[in-house]
Amino acid sequence: MSKDLLIEIGLEEMPARFVTSSIEQLTDKLKNWFAEKQIEIGDVKSYSTPRRLAVLINDVSEAQEDIQEEAKGPAKKIALDENGNWSKAAIGFTRGQGMSVDDIYFKEINGVEYAHVEKFTKGQETKSLLPELKQIITGLTFPKNMRWANEEIKYIRPIKWLVAMFGTEVIPFEITDVATGTWTRGHRFLGDKVEISSPEEYVVSLLGQYVIVNSQERKDAIVSQLKKIEEENDWIIPIDEELLEEVNNLVEYPTALFGRFEEEFLELPEEVLITSMKEHQRYFPVKSKDGKLLPFFVTVRNGDHQHLETVARGNEKVLRARLADAAFFYKEDQKMEIAKALEKFKTIVYHEEIGTLAEKVERVKALTNKLTAELNFTEADQKVAARAAEISKFDLVTNMVYEFPELQGFMGEKYAIQKGEDVLVAKAINEHYMPRNAEDSPAETNAGAALAIVEKLDTIASTIAIGVIPSGSQDPYALRRQATGIVQTLIHKNWDIELEKLISLSIEMIEAANFAKLSREELEKELLSFFKLRIKHLLQERGVRYDLIDALLAGKIGVIASLVRKAEILNVKKDEEGFKESMEALSRVINISSKANAPGAVAPEVFENDYERNLYNQLLEVEKTLEGNVSEQETYELLVSLKGRINDYFDHTMVMVDDEKLKNNRLNLMVKLAQIIKNFANVTEIIVK
Repeated sequence: MSKDLLIEIGLEEMPARFVTSSIEQLTDKLKNWFAEKQIEIGDVKSYSTPRRLAVLINDVSEAQEDIQEEAKGPAKKIALDENGNWSKAAIGFTRGQGMSVDDIYFKEINGVEYAHVEKFTKGQETKSLLPELKQIITGLTFPKNMRWANEEIKYIRPIKWLVAMFGTEVIPFEITDVATGTWTRGHRFLGDKVEISSPEEYVVSLLGQYVIVNSQERKDAIVSQLKKIEEENDWIIPIDEELLEEVNNLVEYPTALFGRFEEEFLELPEEVLITSMKEHQRYFPVKSKDGKLLPFFVTVRNGDHQHLETVARGNEKVLRARLADAAFFYKEDQKMEIAKALEKFKTIVYHEEIGTLAEKVERVKALTNKLTAELNFTEADQKVAARAAEISKFDLVTNMVYEFPELQGFMGEKYAIQKGEDVLVAKAINEHYMPRNAEDSPAETNAGAALAIVEKLDTIASTIAIGVIPSGSQDPYALRRQATGIVQTLIHKNWDIELEKLISLSIEMIEAANFAKLSREELEKELLSFFKLRIKHLLQERGVRYDLIDALLAGKIGVIASLVRKAEILNVKKDEEGFKESMEALSRVINISSKANAPGAVAPEVFENDYERNLYNQLLEVEKTLEGNVSEQETYELLVSLKGRINDYFDHTMVMVDDEKLKNNRLNLMVKLAQIIKNFANVTEIIVK
């Protein structure tokens, strides 16, 4: 027999950005609890709104499964003493199983007899265990918590009501003086209290109280209403998924409507208007069919269709005030000179342990010059990158960016062009923040990409240099995101510079500034470890198997774009015939090379057989070929081509012989060959079956 189960936590309105993660956490914890308790369940459905987190579980068994199991104890010679009496070990074993020595029987395993008991555990009634769900509710964790009244509990928002039902019965417990029951609350203004007669009636009961509890259904309703407004007005309403998710978690009964603003505001940069609408008011911007921004906006009301004109006028008034402020800031910024903006950097503390913003900009400019030289930029590109580095942060002291931090870079580009800067310099100012998030693309121009890498690397290196190293979920300066941005940019531009070289250049800047708490060796080690984790994460997202990643990251990182191509090659080759044998042959070389104490040059005259000479000669051919412009695919094929010679060598040659001269020469050959293999990947990390 089974019943449906319903848990609902009623709360004050939660911050929209935490609703989805909170319901996912509650759902996972409930699933895990039922699995641990060995209680069979059916479908699990999650529901959430700004005021509730709810989970409905179908077909919950009314009792745990009965468990019949065999427990293995000590060997017979330990279970019985020399007189045939039960030992303490046997008595302790049976007591631990809730049995007695009378229940012991012996069973032979691999020629040895062991004590066993047959253990039966009667499953408990589910109803008696369900009050434990209180601990799941109180055990939820949130990014931000609050306390209220005299309660000790810290929670995302005060708990206002609790529904906990198993079938039609209430699961009895209490949290912060709120007892579980069958009553829930509808829409704050349109609905009322309503009693849930049974879990399966939950969704319908709340819909009657103007609450759509299914998050996806609410989202679909919003999108459908936006599409209808589009069609009726011949508009385009770009749907930002992040904004849609946030709006969806702000409402329980969505109704979309539109308003307008004065056309004179269209003189402001489009980014300013869209940011004002999206980031501050949660409005969707409106565009014409040809992509031009129109003086309209779409918002989603938490309510029905009554008095929409009044609601629209209220939203128009709020947006008008916001845009008027933006227009004022924009006008005031026109009076600013870039040189005077840069002067302000000397009095702005970037970080109390690192220095001023002016000092950071100087480091970034110097490092940009070094990087563009290493990459053999044209003289024109070097000048663009240098000037962009010099003024890259000037918009941080503008009124617009102070009010709308999201516009940093965007306004820098706009203002730089207005002040007569080169268009490529202006573009690089904007691009140096790219990629801004997981959906964003890396910088396109050479100057923008170089500056993006340098600025992010300086932030990472200087922060870690003072001992602030991300751990667990703690990453207050978003260093992981910035490291990922560097990796993505290097891959996108396919620049032939080793990451180790980049890190070394950055450390030179930090050493000159003299604020590091870590030694050069410690800082280098931390930075390489930090970047390896980011690269590992990126390769995992691309579907590369974990052992292949370990093989590629076992040595130095080198050129990141090349490393990624190697990963893609190995990920394809791993499923091909002959891969196992090739990796085993190459691994054998690396393994035996580790026995060399002080490797030196190979002496061909010491060779005793043709198998040594053949392997050595092919190795020289491979080395010569690798000196040219050889792709990662060609390198892989060259290494695999050695398999036959390697196998012949080991079939007919003993490396670890008594003759020291002969042994050392053979080890030197193995070391020379192993180095070439490891330059591609440490294949001993690869798991072959």
